[in-house]
Amino acid sequence: MYIVSSKARQDLRPYIWQSVLATATILLILLFLDVLSHTAIIATLGSTAFLVFTRPRAYASRLRPLLGGYFIGMSVGIFFYYLSLLPSLVSLPVSTSTVYIVFSAMSVGAAIFFMVVTNTEHAPAAGMALGLVMNDWDYRTIVFIFSAVVIIAVLRQILRPFMIDLI
Repeated sequence: MYIVSSKARQDLRPYIWQSVLATATILLILLFLDVLSHTAIIATLGSTAFLVFTRPRAYASRLRPLLGGYFIGMSVGIFFYYLSLLPSLVSLPVSTSTVYIVFSAMSVGAAIFFMVVTNTEHAPAAGMALGLVMNDWDYRTIVFIFSAVVIIAVLRQILRPFMIDLI
């Protein structure tokens, strides 16, 4: 048994190249978004970069699940965020943190349901729904995150002929 995969032992160059691409992509994203107040949201982009740059031919790396999954994850997250702010919930005999926990869990379940039903499954986008319920954000954050996903998708399309599935 080897620590390094047999594919990597044969040719390490694509592993280095695709890791550098993922690093550069995330670096650019992090430079433009406040990473201290959007940590849960940024984590989903890291997961997406991992998927796209290690498995560029996987279904979840294609345009439909990538863009559709994030659209659903963001829409569901925004919906449950605003639902959690309803004044009638304030009178419930539970803490505010419990309300956020319940609505966060519901957002993940709903995002999964809608992604599966629409054939836009992208696992990191379910985390986006969770991040939007639990973190502070504004509409600029939403536009920026979706723009970042579009950039990742475009890079995948352009660079796909030069990348291999590493896993």
